Amino acid sequence: MASGLSADRHLRANPDEINGLPLDNQRMKRRHIFRCALSASLATWTLGAVFPAVAQTSPSTANNARPIRLIVPYAAGGPIDVTARLLAERVKDSLGPVIVENRPGAGGNIGADAVAKAAPDGLTIGIAAVATHAINPWLFAKMPYNAATDFSPITQMVRVPNVLVMNAEAAARLNINSLADMVTYAKANPAKLNYGSGGNGSAGHLAGELFKARAGIFAVHIPYNGGNPAQLALLSGQVDFNFDNLATAAPNIRSGKLKALAVTTAQRSSALPDVPAVSETLPGFAIDTWWGLVAPANTPRETITRLNTAFVAALNSPEAKTRFAGLLADPVPTTPESFGAFMKAELDKYQPVVKASGARVD
Repeated sequence: MASGLSADRHLRANPDEINGLPLDNQRMKRRHIFRCALSASLATWTLGAVFPAVAQTSPSTANNARPIRLIVPYAAGGPIDVTARLLAERVKDSLGPVIVENRPGAGGNIGADAVAKAAPDGLTIGIAAVATHAINPWLFAKMPYNAATDFSPITQMVRVPNVLVMNAEAAARLNINSLADMVTYAKANPAKLNYGSGGNGSAGHLAGELFKARAGIFAVHIPYNGGNPAQLALLSGQVDFNFDNLATAAPNIRSGKLKALAVTTAQRSSALPDVPAVSETLPGFAIDTWWGLVAPANTPRETITRLNTAFVAALNSPEAKTRFAGLLADPVPTTPESFGAFMKAELDKYQPVVKASGARVD
């Protein structure tokens, strides 16, 4: 650089030589300009090495480079897990790879807590279900997360009707052919009917307690260690009726072993169009199994919007609708705001139901 500066001084001190030696002077000028440009380029390269480009760490680039983790708070193989894996496959073109991770335990609380405590960067999302976000907060004496404040809703995914089913032989023996017949019989014969569930505080137990309160009847609750033992008890006649998941009960309804009296959704189910809703006998009654997608609280709005767009498109796809129909489940794509309002309403709804049931997990 020193020789370049000396040449430049010489040219300024002897301007006549510019005209006398145009070629040599132009060469020296070009060398000087090149050296300055090279120095500037090296300086820029050095700064770039010390301070990496912002684009390398932007959320969009990071999300495309790293897979999204979708936490399912229940064991693999169940309806929630199946639907999560189906959607993970459908969104890979728009979001990149989505890896489903099963984190069961404590009624879903372990997996839900893992989502709540994850970084709000859009790389960890999870399933929110009626148990984890509406029932457990009132059922468990101590919760590891706050269902109302520790999550950012993305979209509701699925709604699965529950169905009030009676042992078919018991229904025939007691001449019960409708829900109204059951209510009439129960009022005339207090405590003569009993019902089973998958355990204290389970969805079937709470549906039964809500039904008893709304119908003004009393029936003895018999808890079992899980949904399958409760269904076997109903099929063998040990209990008179259950509130069961429609997908689980459907085969025995079709075979005639169980009599479906009503579905628990606000409207009739397309899977059982001839079976009335409980609300047709008890106005306002609505209780079902649902789940959806959430992210940790404080996840950026633009990230939530991007996730919502991808998963809503997947839920609306013909393949998803066909697969969900096989599970007797209805896809329920929503906006984040709508799903958030729905979860709040469900949380409020279950507080008095859990309290009235007396169920508690310490």
